[in-house]
Amino acid sequence: MSERYKVIDSETPTFVTFTIVGWVDLFIRRDYTNILYDSLEYCIKEKGLRIHAFVFMTSHVHLILTSSSVPLNAIIRDFKKHTPTRAHLR
Repeated sequence: MSERYKVIDSETPTFVTFTIVGWVDLFIRRDYTNILYDSLEYCIKEKGLRIHAFVFMTSHVHLILTSSSVPLNAIIRDFKKHTPTRAHLR
């Protein structure tokens, strides 16, 4: 997560965008959107992430998130570490 932007209150809805490096249209392939979806689903079940809204674009993702159990910063950090690893293994 960028040093410039921090989540102050994990229970306040927070707008987050994840962008593919170089704005490559990676999410036109179902394999990659499935990885993203599965990773978000894991964070919901195991980390208490709540997704209020989301949209997958071809090269980026927008989400509105909250969490009441695990700090949102930690969930986002773990999500960004875990998800590219899963994509690399496919």
